[in-house]
Amino acid sequence: MKVFDLEIVTPEASIFSGKVQSVQVPGSMGSFQVLINHAPIISTLGKGKVKLVKEDGEALTFNTEDGVVEVLKNKAIILVEKVIEA
Repeated sequence: MKVFDLEIVTPEASIFSGKVQSVQVPGSMGSFQVLINHAPIISTLGKGKVKLVKEDGEALTFNTEDGVVEVLKNKAIILVEKVIEA
């Protein structure tokens, strides 16, 4: 499976940084999934779950507060107020 870079960051710390197969985020208008070669996008995020699948196939879920996501050139950056690992 092809992978891309993902960072999840809060004002206090970097929560995750690594290669992932996919990430699903709680967009303000509904959740959406990002895969490799996704079109460039900046979107607001609502409170909800960020679900990712790491390069090795391990799935992780984080409960997040409001934030934003930017996807550009096979790198996604998620900036949120708060994260609690589910």
